[in-house]
Amino acid sequence: MGIPVFVFAGLLVHCVFLASIFDIYFTSPLVHGMTPQQTPLPPPGKRLVLFVADGLRADSLYELDSNGTSRAPFLRSILENTGSWGISHTRVPTESRPGHVALIAGFYEDVSAVAKGWKENPVEFDSIFNESKYTWSWGSPDILPMFAKGASGDHVYTFCYTAESEDFGAQDAAKLDTWVFDHVKSFFNSSRSNQTLYSALNEEKVVLFLHLLGIDTNGHAHRPNSREYKENIRKVDEGVKEIASMLENFYGNDGKTAFILTSDHGMTDWGSHGAGHPSETLTPLIAWGAGVNYPQRVASQFFEDNFLKEWKLENLKRLDVNQADIAPLMASLIGVPFPLNSVGTLPLEYLNNSAHFKAESMFTNAVQILEQFKVKMTQKKETTLSFLFTPFKPLSDSEQINLLKKTRLYIQQEKYDEAVSLCKTLINLALEGLSYYHTYDRLFLGLSIAMGFVGWTAYVILVIIKTHTNLTKAAQSHDKESTILLYGFAFVGLIIAFFLLIQTCPWTYYVYCLLPVPVWYAVVKELHVIQDLAVYLLSLPVGQSMGFLLICALGIEILTTALIWILLCMLLGIFPLMPVVGREPNIPLVIATGLLTLLISCSSLSSLCKSKNKYMNNEDLKVQFYQMLSIALSTYVVSSTHDSLQNKQGLPVFNQIISWTTLVSSSVLPLLSPTFLFQRLFSILLSLMSTYLLLSTGYEALFPLVLSGLMFVWINMEQEALQQYGLSLKPKLAVFNFSYATDIMQFRQLHLDDVRRSFFFVFFIVTAFFGTGNIASVNSFDPASVYCFLTVFSPFMMGGLLVLKVVIPFVLVSCAFEAVQVTTQLSSKSLFLIVLVISDIMALHFFFLVKDYGSWLDIGARLCSIVIYGHGTFLDLFQLEVCLVPQTSGKLVMHQCNSASRISHYVLVMSLTIFMMLMNGLAQLLTTKKLELSRKTKHHST
Repeated sequence: MGIPVFVFAGLLVHCVFLASIFDIYFTSPLVHGMTPQQTPLPPPGKRLVLFVADGLRADSLYELDSNGTSRAPFLRSILENTGSWGISHTRVPTESRPGHVALIAGFYEDVSAVAKGWKENPVEFDSIFNESKYTWSWGSPDILPMFAKGASGDHVYTFCYTAESEDFGAQDAAKLDTWVFDHVKSFFNSSRSNQTLYSALNEEKVVLFLHLLGIDTNGHAHRPNSREYKENIRKVDEGVKEIASMLENFYGNDGKTAFILTSDHGMTDWGSHGAGHPSETLTPLIAWGAGVNYPQRVASQFFEDNFLKEWKLENLKRLDVNQADIAPLMASLIGVPFPLNSVGTLPLEYLNNSAHFKAESMFTNAVQILEQFKVKMTQKKETTLSFLFTPFKPLSDSEQINLLKKTRLYIQQEKYDEAVSLCKTLINLALEGLSYYHTYDRLFLGLSIAMGFVGWTAYVILVIIKTHTNLTKAAQSHDKESTILLYGFAFVGLIIAFFLLIQTCPWTYYVYCLLPVPVWYAVVKELHVIQDLAVYLLSLPVGQSMGFLLICALGIEILTTALIWILLCMLLGIFPLMPVVGREPNIPLVIATGLLTLLISCSSLSSLCKSKNKYMNNEDLKVQFYQMLSIALSTYVVSSTHDSLQNKQGLPVFNQIISWTTLVSSSVLPLLSPTFLFQRLFSILLSLMSTYLLLSTGYEALFPLVLSGLMFVWINMEQEALQQYGLSLKPKLAVFNFSYATDIMQFRQLHLDDVRRSFFFVFFIVTAFFGTGNIASVNSFDPASVYCFLTVFSPFMMGGLLVLKVVIPFVLVSCAFEAVQVTTQLSSKSLFLIVLVISDIMALHFFFLVKDYGSWLDIGARLCSIVIYGHGTFLDLFQLEVCLVPQTSGKLVMHQCNSASRISHYVLVMSLTIFMMLMNGLAQLLTTKKLELSRKTKHHST
């Protein structure tokens, strides 16, 4: 197989491997085709008002100030005198989109959907808004449209402010909530002169949705313990009071309006959300009005937390719910059908109605979830051969009929408690069955991918042995045997395709199941290489063979005890120990890093000027001067932007221009510098550092400097190690020119040291990604990271800048690896093949440990730095992490997690393989190419 074909095949195979994880573990749980279910008895309310205070923590609303007063006096009086209250336990990821979907549609969106957009729906789903007669909503353009899109008919109306209003650098984000309250009041005032609108507002099954984003925005910008965040809560309380009073007057105090106030998610003390910390998952729920229970006085109540005592609410019954339970509660209050995809359980204690109504509502809830189970089972049954289909036994057809009949009989006999109990049993069984059928094909597809993994890894190992070692002999061609082998594997492929066809499987199933066929054909075709390898291994002493395999597996070989290597490793090992999220910005440290980079640059420039380096001319010195100027400007912009935002003066336009200009120029300036090894690598570092400083808020600004220092030492050590074996004929590193490396026509064969080089590269790549927690905390990031570029909320632009921040250390390591390859006379293909084997073995390990629940931070990983100090194995990086896991009861339990069960590990090693050639190409471009701006510029050969 030629190099271009091999490269294409490798990219294709690994793209399939990477895509498979999302198709197997992260698919939408939704089904369609159910019949709407509605409680047959008349509802208590005609209309529902839903207030969602985005980013509002439970404790921030319920706690009292230092003087013993509530910062939300109106809502406090509601829960004490007229309504019910509790905590809504959200599921991770604690983001706005999945939180609102759970509240309004009643189901927990697949965790990957958070990355699919805020304004568009990756899947169509039913919601309370869709089932209502009319819905009017006011608030953010990021939330409202996704519930209007896909709604049947034209009855969901949205009124949004502009996206530019969501400015983290604004003086006071509470104006977003003021906008909502003002427009609601104006809307109702205008309805008095609009008979059509007035009539519509007086219909039954009306929903009013007020999305209040100010608290979330102030929390991100100023932290939840700030004056701005707490003052915003007061303004929301005042606004809710005004709206409630206005509506009661508008409808003549008819007692048919139900009110619910809650939040989509909470927020950590440091202003982020997305993970599973209690401050993020515990949100307030206050309900009052039509059909809602009055406060229930109790002598005592038990919860594992101490919140009741802290909030002075020990004697008012706390009614906790899961976030998805709010959707059936709202449906029950105004008599609309339960959302078709809802998995929530109706919280009966919130209802102020007859036992008959409660029993009928629970029965409707159970039938609605059972309908989903039936559709899911039917779909799976239709796509599986009858003799292979294994039904969910606890909820067979006969068991369904028995439970439904018995429940209906209990209701007719007015045994309402027994009916409710049976409904809860049916709901639990139906939810278990939904999960069972949703993951029905997971083992089958997983085994297919595993076979592809093993086959591809075996093939790559055979290619390494065949083309880069002397272990095999020239093989004779046997055309007849090859033809028979080809026909045999083709027949196997036809059998698999036919098997999938008669089951009407999706086209992706064909890809996953047929991929192992050509891969294993390529392996079996190299049978003579396997035989030669076996003969060689059998000829070695057992101890030597085992030692060889052990070294290859661990990839550890002590090179040197050089003090600088040890010191840099220890210094780099500090970064993974630092907090991933939850740290306060440390702008002085970022500024100090910029000044340190300038000092190093000045030292380098002074050294070059004093030595009168014949390999640099005036144009090259100008380039380095421009890069130093860029570092200085970046340092100034970071300081100036921070001061301006603290003074609530917004992002200065000059700073924004400098930031974007620096970002663009950083990719060009390295190409203007000399191509001598250390000079080019140093130029790349300076350019990337100028951008990295603009994206830093604290200790992570030092990370590229320390990592680059270790990379320079690594290059020196690899060169020295090669010279000790007498294998190096290259010039000294000081005069080595990248541009001449492409002229090498003869590369040496691989030996055992090269396994270590590949392992070090993989290790440094992982360290570069996880060293400052960038990957693990992408969805819990601090918006301050991008404030030098923009402060107006733009998820994709902000996400793109964060990805760039993650990639910069990756580029530094790739350029260092390029230097190692060319200075040690190695073919980039040979080392890439070794890296491919390492990453594929890791990926196969992580593939079966992926979990499909949790936040991106939970599903992600936090790197432990055990091996950075020189002991342990590569897998130790993924072993120790303590995390919070939400239980079904809504409680949070602290336990020891195995971080290897994280999707980010799988995505990392697969992405590493897929993008390795692209990064290698980028590294070659950055190290070997030079833009000539003047014809007078010349470089002398060594």
